[in-house]
Amino acid sequence: MTTSLSRDLIFLIMQFLDEEKFKETVHILQQESGMFFSAKHFEDLILCGKWEEVEQYLSGFTKVDDNRYSMKIFFEIRKQKYLEALDKLDRTKALDILTKDLKVFSSFNEDLFKEITQLLTLDNFRENDQLSTYRDAKTARSIMLIELKKLIEANPLLCDKLQFPNIKSSRLRMLINQSLNWQHSLCPNPRQNPDIKTLMVDHSCRNSTDPYTQLAANNQLMISAQKTEGFIPVSANGSFQPASTSVQVPLNVWVTTPSNMNHQLVSGGVGLGGQSNPTAVSKGLLGSDMSMARVSAVSDRIIIPGMNPSQNGFQFNMTEELPKTVARTLNQGSVTTSMDFHPVQQTLLLAGTNIGDISLWEVSSREKLASRNFQVWDIGASSMALKAALIKDPSVSVRRILWSPDGSLFVVAFFPSRSWISKHMLQLYTYFGGNDVRHHLEIDSHVGSVNDLAFCNPSKQLSVITCGDDKTIKVWDVGTGVKLYTFEGHEAAVHSVCPHYKENVHFFFSTSVDGKIKAWLYDMMGSRVDYHAPGRSCATMAYSADGKRLFSCGTTKEGESHMVEWNENEGTVKRTYQGFYKRYLGVVQFDTAKNRFLAAGDDYSIKFWDMENCILLLTVDAEGGLPASPRIRFNKEGSLLAVSANENKIKILATVDGLRLMRTYETHSHIAPRPPPSDAPAMNGDSKKSEDTRAKSTEEVNPVRAGQLTEISTPAQFRALKLSARFQTDRIGRLIYTNSGNALLALAFNAIHLLWKWPQNDLNLSGKATTKITPQLVQPASGILMTNHLIEGNSVETVPCFALSKNDSYIMSASGGKISLFNMMSFKKMITFMSPPPVATYLAFHPQDNNIIAIGMDDSTVYIYNVRLDEVKSKLKGHSKKVTGLAFSHLLNILVSSGADAQIIVWDLNNWERKNGCFLQTAAGRTPTARSDTQIQFQQDQTHLLAVNSTQLAIYDVRKLECIKQLAIGESSARITHGIFSCDSQLVCTSFMDGTVRIFSSSNLQLQCQISPTAYLASDVSPTVHPLAVAAHPQEPNQFAIGLTDGSVYVFEPIESEGKWDVVPQPQRIESGSASTIAPQSAVSDQPKPQPQG
Repeated sequence: MTTSLSRDLIFLIMQFLDEEKFKETVHILQQESGMFFSAKHFEDLILCGKWEEVEQYLSGFTKVDDNRYSMKIFFEIRKQKYLEALDKLDRTKALDILTKDLKVFSSFNEDLFKEITQLLTLDNFRENDQLSTYRDAKTARSIMLIELKKLIEANPLLCDKLQFPNIKSSRLRMLINQSLNWQHSLCPNPRQNPDIKTLMVDHSCRNSTDPYTQLAANNQLMISAQKTEGFIPVSANGSFQPASTSVQVPLNVWVTTPSNMNHQLVSGGVGLGGQSNPTAVSKGLLGSDMSMARVSAVSDRIIIPGMNPSQNGFQFNMTEELPKTVARTLNQGSVTTSMDFHPVQQTLLLAGTNIGDISLWEVSSREKLASRNFQVWDIGASSMALKAALIKDPSVSVRRILWSPDGSLFVVAFFPSRSWISKHMLQLYTYFGGNDVRHHLEIDSHVGSVNDLAFCNPSKQLSVITCGDDKTIKVWDVGTGVKLYTFEGHEAAVHSVCPHYKENVHFFFSTSVDGKIKAWLYDMMGSRVDYHAPGRSCATMAYSADGKRLFSCGTTKEGESHMVEWNENEGTVKRTYQGFYKRYLGVVQFDTAKNRFLAAGDDYSIKFWDMENCILLLTVDAEGGLPASPRIRFNKEGSLLAVSANENKIKILATVDGLRLMRTYETHSHIAPRPPPSDAPAMNGDSKKSEDTRAKSTEEVNPVRAGQLTEISTPAQFRALKLSARFQTDRIGRLIYTNSGNALLALAFNAIHLLWKWPQNDLNLSGKATTKITPQLVQPASGILMTNHLIEGNSVETVPCFALSKNDSYIMSASGGKISLFNMMSFKKMITFMSPPPVATYLAFHPQDNNIIAIGMDDSTVYIYNVRLDEVKSKLKGHSKKVTGLAFSHLLNILVSSGADAQIIVWDLNNWERKNGCFLQTAAGRTPTARSDTQIQFQQDQTHLLAVNSTQLAIYDVRKLECIKQLAIGESSARITHGIFSCDSQLVCTSFMDGTVRIFSSSNLQLQCQISPTAYLASDVSPTVHPLAVAAHPQEPNQFAIGLTDGSVYVFEPIESEGKWDVVPQPQRIESGSASTIAPQSAVSDQPKPQPQG
């Protein structure tokens, strides 16, 4: 098993062989090392029909029975070889291939093997219906390659080996030259022009005693050293310590002198190519034996290892991206044991304590929005062991608290305050916004404490995975509380779980207190991997935010902490991070941020590392007052860091972006939580008795504030940015932000896509969309535009629609013709499918499987299409007119569709059958429209749905399919063109045909802000120009974008000093006509339950 440095060396040798034109040799090395799969070489072999070489090359990376993808690859190759032999009428060879190569597949699919065998009896195998379109070998090989590429990219044994590392040209020669320069600098009598004839022995100059020659040689090497990169000594038998130096420094000084090293940065977001990594130092200055002084009295102590205060450079730029400024201090009231930031509203913090309390904080305003004490919700349903334990001693602590991926739920795991108490409680809460926190489920989960938990989707439904002192791991259905799986195999208490998935293969890691690490699939076949954590430490594992890198951090019984990065493919430690305090009795906590940084609470401080560098990057003591190993938690963007502190406090550390984020929320009133239906019973005994019965401090739940309507009619009242395009564009039909929030994608009615991307620079450190920086219109050097297929001569107006994959890599799109799949990086059209009729009118990716897509059609049907298999899994019928909206709820496991027939239908994801349906209600006194294109979107809680058409906004509780709020527009008022939730679901941004943009509170559909077209459109613009599409930023709740009928796109934000679109106004009467007089209060009503339609 190769080490990290050995792997690098093999890649360098491959590069060298390729540059030296040793083509065959480099392919042999690829095959024998199994480290890089050359898709181009593989393709060339197939197109040339060199089948023996094809299999020989492929066998270096995978075998037939490794997995289903490998099996399919080998089968397709051998089947093509078989067909070509039959086509040449070489039946002897065909029979040999059948018996030797294809026979192995008979045990997996006997019917298929029999069908292949029968081809030998045909004079022409094209007589078989499935092979009737077979033309010739050359064409068949090309078609087969398309399928093979998909299989290779999906194969977990091959997908990570398709990209050759980004290495500077002639890198191996450069390293050798650096080594020779270094050897030459150590010569006692260096010559000015050394004659180096061999690499087999170390270089040494002899017979040179001229002082002038020595000086000249040294000067020459100094200049040379400035042009080369830092040297990393490699130990053949152990780990290495990064260090570098200018070659003229004597050896005894070099060992203890820090200097800068250049390495290319690796980042999950927008990169800063060409910059250097943090300063590295040798073990002599900051080695593993170093023990830092524990100074807590010094304000804001910041230590940058290996850097003097007078030094400048990229080191400081990198540390500026770390949260090190104490921005807020919260008084929790008891010792904090676990924290988690909301995944969308990134200034909301959950905290659990050592006395079982949980609190919900808005950190920007220091408000405690909600607080709960530990209490068993249904003591009668609890086990006898739990009842006995509660009677004996009711004390309990929070072990872990965690938000669900969308922030609509959170779960709390408890553990006993005394080791002899057997408590095993898990509680799930539903979050409806503001201070509305309600009981959802209570589960007796483990015998002994619940040590860790996480959310997962092993069977395309949201679940929670838990582990405990009883040495088991269990998986629970979040909707019902039913236990789905139980995993056994650990010999000690299970300490943590880390679920993940790749290519739709779901798995998880688990660690135990005896230092064991196991990996599991959800197939109940036992653990697939079993090895020890470094130092046999009690460890926690976590992936980087992009899911590409795996880390663990733990502490041994002797108090030594180990934080490492793992090579998943090999099960080896790829990198070990240095700088921990040597003796600690607890378990160090760690977290990751920005796909770039690691942080851990250690030695009364917070320590930061760059993921690419083993050496400690930065130490911050947060103005002192931290415990020996503080609890830490980043928010999703890494701009805020919550840190547990002494005296029952929580400190919030922030970056520049984090400070800006908190300013945005600080004056933003929390929208009142959505009221429950009048007949809704209390859940699980959720009543005032379950609230905190102690006297509330002034920091606990504060009332909601109210304000006045904001009317914006001039550009000075808000921030608007018009995005420029280099060519004339048509009306903008669809608009969406990328999930990363750094780009905006539009689809015009002429089938052309426009992508604007914001740069990451000193004025925009996060690289996110903002009105302060003008984005760049992205267009590849090839000049290719992402253009959809159009039907020539089609008199019917096109219906633009698209759906973006979760990782922003692919977009599915249609404009009245075939559906196209584009690569967002290259703009390349990868595939087209589904020729009309019918015409696609709406697209939506399945929330758990990007290969499944729901397609609304103009013939009123909904297709459930599997992209990988190129087949329609199901065709849903229920609408009477074209489908205009689709929305998935992974929490409820449903698909909701809406149509031009004003109908909403709910479909079950398990069998794709209709569950319920209703028609949008027409407000009293309102004339029904003949056609009503209805758009839908789920609220953040995944149970409430926004429905928008030209005459109304409505909020539905999908669980009962009842309308709970409705806003109707007056008969003579401008029609609605589009409406969408903000990312936190607190606001609804709506565009109108008169050019007005209105922002409503989602809790009561009252108008908060009204933007007149005079505020953003020039005076010479036609009065008929108006918005057709609205998009909401995925992380900034007050940022929206609109696409207009003249092809322009605008981004809107409130002015920075306000950071909000104001708050709920006083009720006003809706009047028809003037846009400035429209207020929704009189048209908003609590709706009776509609009559279900089947």
